[in-house]
Amino acid sequence: MMMRIITMLGFHSVREFSMPRQPSSPFLMPPLRLLLGGASLVLALGAQAHSVETANGPVAVPESPERIVTLYEGALDAALATGQLPVAAVTTRGGDGVARYIEAHLDVHHPEAELAIVGVVREINLEAVLAERPDLILAAPQLSAEQYALLSRIAPTVVPQARELAADNWKHEARLFGEALGRGEALEKAITEVEERAAALAVDLAEAGGDGSANLVRWMPQGPLVMSESLFTSGVLAAAGLAVDDAGLVNQRGVHSDPLSLENLSRLEGDWLFLATLNEEGDEALEAAKQSAAFARLPVVEKGRVIAVDGQLWTSANGPLAAQAILDDIEAALLP
Repeated sequence: MMMRIITMLGFHSVREFSMPRQPSSPFLMPPLRLLLGGASLVLALGAQAHSVETANGPVAVPESPERIVTLYEGALDAALATGQLPVAAVTTRGGDGVARYIEAHLDVHHPEAELAIVGVVREINLEAVLAERPDLILAAPQLSAEQYALLSRIAPTVVPQARELAADNWKHEARLFGEALGRGEALEKAITEVEERAAALAVDLAEAGGDGSANLVRWMPQGPLVMSESLFTSGVLAAAGLAVDDAGLVNQRGVHSDPLSLENLSRLEGDWLFLATLNEEGDEALEAAKQSAAFARLPVVEKGRVIAVDGQLWTSANGPLAAQAILDDIEAALLP
């Protein structure tokens, strides 16, 4: 697999901007100082622009953006689903590059592509974003006002409206990103393909006796976390005929439960258990748990209905490509 990760420059993040370090390049720091002083580097868009409604009000974006920086995994997924290749992204949760399913997509559709990494999930490298000379920035609903104030001086910055946690939020976000890219029709087609495939898979699973209920758990070094039934992945599972129940272990507005003991994990009564890990530490913790009698006594373990899945995809990602990759996993595991 080609190396696509370009090392981040210096490290002037939006959380560190009040005390910038000395620049590694004399060409980067002046624009950074201008931004911190309140100046804007956004060029006039002219007539070739359209407006999109965002969490920060109407934002004028280029009609055909060419240098897109995605600061959110859902934005990267949506852009690629429309055929648009961004120039930069942030790392996936628990990794030092983009998610493995994104790497697989790039290998097939953009084998020569290079994506610059301009930050991690919760911390953006402002200098690296500047260096990419973006004409459009796509960000997460959680982007702070402080971060938006800086980024919007670099390029038009599109932030979806934050919503209460719900399994279909990804569709609203993806549609906004598609509109901002001028590729709304392509994005809508990608969503429709997910919905149609999930519905067809639900029929196939029912006919094969593989439908029913499911639980999704992320295994961490400190213990297993039950993922909310309102997550993106839970919605994909439900659409494929596998209703997710978090057994009341997740706070109504929470993404996942607190770390559980193996005894409390026995409260899960789903027909299938999808077990996700993010990294090597999680893998090791899971392997240790599998040696315990409490794990062996779980009904789904006794029935051989535990499916190991990629935590980067199943518990962190969202978007049309992520949905298709999850459906791939479900089909491979339950309809071999």
